[in-house]
Amino acid sequence: MKRTDDRLLPVLLICAQALVWPVAPLLRGTVPTAADLLVAALVAGSVTAALALRRTRPVITLIVVAAACAVGAGPLPLGAMAVFGTAGVALALFTVATERDTFTTVLCVVTLALWQFLQNITLHGLSDNNGLDLVLIALLYATACGAGFSVRRTRRARQAAELLLNRAETERHRLPAAERRRMERELHDVSAHHLTAVVVTAGAALGLRERRPELAAEALEFATETGREVTRALSAVRAPAPSREELPSPEERLRSLIAGFRRLNQPVDFEIDPLPDGAIADAAYGIVREALTNVARHAPGAHTTVTVRYGDTRTDVVVTSAAPPSGTPAHGAGLGGGRGQGFLRSRARETGGTLTTGPTAEGGWEVRAILPGRTAAPVEHAVPRSYRAAQIVAAIGLCFQPLLPVLIIRADTTSTGTHVSAGVLFTLLAAAQAVALLWLRKAPRTVQLTLLALALLWPMAMSVGHYTGPVLLPPTLSILPTCAALISLKGRGELRDQPPQARTYRLPQVPISIFSIAATAAHATALTIAVLDRGTTTPTWAVATAATTAVALVIGASYYAGALLAHRTRTTQGAQTTQLATWTEEAVRDAWAERRRIAAGLETTVLARTADMITEAEAGHLDETATRAREALAAMRALLDAVRDADETTTPDLRPQPTVQALDLLAHQCRATGRDVQIRLTDRVPDRLPTEVDLAAYHVAETLLATGDNDPAVLELDADDGTLTITATGVPRAADPTVRARLTARIAPLGGTLTAGRPPGTVHLRLPLTAPDDEERER
Repeated sequence: MKRTDDRLLPVLLICAQALVWPVAPLLRGTVPTAADLLVAALVAGSVTAALALRRTRPVITLIVVAAACAVGAGPLPLGAMAVFGTAGVALALFTVATERDTFTTVLCVVTLALWQFLQNITLHGLSDNNGLDLVLIALLYATACGAGFSVRRTRRARQAAELLLNRAETERHRLPAAERRRMERELHDVSAHHLTAVVVTAGAALGLRERRPELAAEALEFATETGREVTRALSAVRAPAPSREELPSPEERLRSLIAGFRRLNQPVDFEIDPLPDGAIADAAYGIVREALTNVARHAPGAHTTVTVRYGDTRTDVVVTSAAPPSGTPAHGAGLGGGRGQGFLRSRARETGGTLTTGPTAEGGWEVRAILPGRTAAPVEHAVPRSYRAAQIVAAIGLCFQPLLPVLIIRADTTSTGTHVSAGVLFTLLAAAQAVALLWLRKAPRTVQLTLLALALLWPMAMSVGHYTGPVLLPPTLSILPTCAALISLKGRGELRDQPPQARTYRLPQVPISIFSIAATAAHATALTIAVLDRGTTTPTWAVATAATTAVALVIGASYYAGALLAHRTRTTQGAQTTQLATWTEEAVRDAWAERRRIAAGLETTVLARTADMITEAEAGHLDETATRAREALAAMRALLDAVRDADETTTPDLRPQPTVQALDLLAHQCRATGRDVQIRLTDRVPDRLPTEVDLAAYHVAETLLATGDNDPAVLELDADDGTLTITATGVPRAADPTVRARLTARIAPLGGTLTAGRPPGTVHLRLPLTAPDDEERER
């Protein structure tokens, strides 16, 4: 992942701080003392060095920068730490938000704010000023955290998209080879069992014809039945049902692997979740196989546990072995080449995961791999509860650490009043808005109503707190969270375009356009009340008009910024979806071409000779039956050799178009890229469909599954009254106008129809099994 080179930011900060102090006082004729310059140099050096390491140690950097600025602010003149204390701390906090998890970020910002608040009370006591400095600091910290969260979320989305595309590209090359291996294995089974049995039986009957003539009739009957079974088996090889998996599942492969080690007297327990066939399953299988091999080699007889957990965001593969029994010789200890650990890590790294190995507390060994999960999201490392507890304890200790505030004592006039300052009220309102924004993704409508209500409370806080500062500043601060919410909501798209989530109670939907109008009215009202409460000679209607115009411009700019963000997001997602669909199409077409190439060989050689064998057996010609069986077996072996040795010989221009018989390949490719897809064909679907309907049905299924959704999808094909019905569930983006236009273009020439069903994400397509041209010809 490429990142912007921002290593010069600490240097720019120290230059900006030098311009503010001491350069600015020198220009005004004030010469700082040598002691002040020494303290400033020490603080600047510490802050700059810490910020240079902020990517690797963000939390420590934040602590060092805040502590250094606090120490330097005591003896130095006002403004000597202004840039470091604001931009430097904000940069460190921004880095924490981008590089660490949400819990750590929130804990850091709360600890920092509370520590600074307690330090200010220790140094100055509770003063009667307006306290806008607290509000501005809180706004600065909230902005830094929000920007960091946005950058981290964008980075994770980009990483997830890259992992998904990498997985799709890997599977694009795997699918044709997997199809070739499947057909090769099925053909080998047919030749090794059925045809060989016919040859052996017919040969035995011919050899014993004089002594046991009854064997000839049995051999002919056996050849007839076996030939028909061969025909059925080869037909299934050519066109497997989409809902039936011919290949052993990854779970079955792992169970078989573990059973093999158990036969070697290696006690192994296991807990294995079902895995989709693909690169993740191959990596898990390879890691488990290598780990069990190492246990059998270095710790024979040691009890071993294999755990494979397949989740939405990660796949955990853990192989833990206990200490080997005492006195058990390790006969295979010297057989390894020393490259097993490197192979293990390379397997995990190729899928976008990580792998760690090491001894356990009980004297055993553990191999732990964290691979991408169902959604191909970047791997997240689990944080132990003990580490969280240590973070909380450290935060509490820092909050109430009195060492730094006690180092410098200043005497300030303390408060003798009894009223609540405006700064405290502003801080509480800003904190409430910040907390509301944290819930924007989970409860957008509740957050919208909360922000509108809080906007009307700012003029009341100005009045109750006897605020005497700039009248426009508090309303301006209050509108910033609303603008952030509007940009975020608009950037994610209209709420009505998103599939509803399951809830026991749902608030009425608030479209973004209505929220924009309501926000303009609420903030314009608040601004008007604030200005009129302060007192002005301007008419009320003029104040209200000016306030509405200003707020409308700000809200409109936010709406436009959100629209630009949404357009960029849709463009990025569209490019990803197009690339994913292209690779899926190429994978299926290559695999379908491989299947058709092998099927053509079956039809012209093996099936033809098998049909001749059945004909001769039914006619009672045992000699000819044996000859045709040998010819069919020889043709099968020749075909197997051709399949095993052949490379990709079909050029892209000559690849056949996939049909409904290729739906199993489409489902396999979708499952391999992390999406749970099931395709079912009822018994009423004819074995042979009209060519136009066959092609259109496949392309419809491909279009529905290439919409970029991550939800589990089910496609069911049924035929009734001369109509083929395709019902798709779990495809919410099929309602997109672009997708509907592509689907309509596929089915309209055949007289098909498209309807949306319930629940959302359900689509029904109907295709007449008799094309319009065929109906006219029949008439």
